[in-house]
Amino acid sequence: MTRNTRALLSLLLLPVLLTGCGAGKEDGTTGAAAGLDTAARTWGVAPELVYVTEVSGFSVFQASVGAYGDGEFVAAYRSAKGSARIGLFADHGTLTAGNCPEQPLGADSLKPVTCKQDGDAWYRTAGEVHEYAVPRDGVVVRLLADTEKVDRAVLREAAEAIHHPDDTELATLLPDSGGTDT
Repeated sequence: MTRNTRALLSLLLLPVLLTGCGAGKEDGTTGAAAGLDTAARTWGVAPELVYVTEVSGFSVFQASVGAYGDGEFVAAYRSAKGSARIGLFADHGTLTAGNCPEQPLGADSLKPVTCKQDGDAWYRTAGEVHEYAVPRDGVVVRLLADTEKVDRAVLREAAEAIHHPDDTELATLLPDSGGTDT
């Protein structure tokens, strides 16, 4: 199974991710880059893979944040009511018009994948799953969701807002930091 396939299959695992996934503590290093490096090392991922997003009505679920598969970064965002989820996955790779439809989306790799370029991102659909995939300097950040629970505009908002976390945002990703989980 390829790294992208594992990441994409993770959409089905979002409920599991929302119940717990390893995340570590920051070691007190100051500065955004130092804090990011420390957190990434704790999670077992490369710092360039650590991304966050902001989307109205959604917050990160701390217990979901960390490594997945072969060093990919994952974070799950859930709606205030808890029924809608967006999975953020980042791994090394590229996405082009040539390889976009060949990369599986969701659990059923037999479903055809449609790809439409939307600015710097790709909007991809297959069955009841859709994603925005944003290529950035050798990294592809994917935002996956169920088409019936998260509409395209919300997913696009999340894709437009991806960025590396600053110290404050990084603190919300780490357990026991007073983040958004209850």
